[in-house]
Amino acid sequence: MRLHDELPVDHRLGTVYRYGAGLGGLFLVVFGILGLTGTSPGFLDTSGKEVLGLSSNGALSVLSLVAGGILILGAVIGGNTASTVNMAVGTLFVLAGFVGLTVLDSSANRLAFHISNVIFSFVFGFVVLTFGMYGRVSGHLPHDNPYWRERHPGTGAGTRPDGPPALVKVLRPGPPNPTGH
Repeated sequence: MRLHDELPVDHRLGTVYRYGAGLGGLFLVVFGILGLTGTSPGFLDTSGKEVLGLSSNGALSVLSLVAGGILILGAVIGGNTASTVNMAVGTLFVLAGFVGLTVLDSSANRLAFHISNVIFSFVFGFVVLTFGMYGRVSGHLPHDNPYWRERHPGTGAGTRPDGPPALVKVLRPGPPNPTGH
């Protein structure tokens, strides 16, 4: 499945992808700027300073600015690109949460992660990942959804599944068809 061809450019899901990327990117940019202003603990200092309830140092602030900029760029481009960017950045944040959990309270903690950072990485990663997957990944996509059609080639949007009427109603809910199916 090619990620850039499933949805038309003006599809309504593009708005969900854009808002998810834009809001997440805006928060990361604010966090990065606040982490770089004032007294900085050092670029790779393991103790960090508190910013918005999270620990930060120069390296984490710069990485937050880069990740926020990528999310905002995805929001500006919009469409499937925003969805793909959300999924990629969300996955990276979940992985960063696992890495942060591994190096917590050690000298290898070069991003000054505390447990609040680990929890934030997991939550933020899953939220951004969910924004990116919205409308793409589901067991109950409607048959006119472009992602469903991409996964089921050869079946048109107007075809109804075969089977007993009760099963057909479960598989494809909608107004009753008085002439049968």
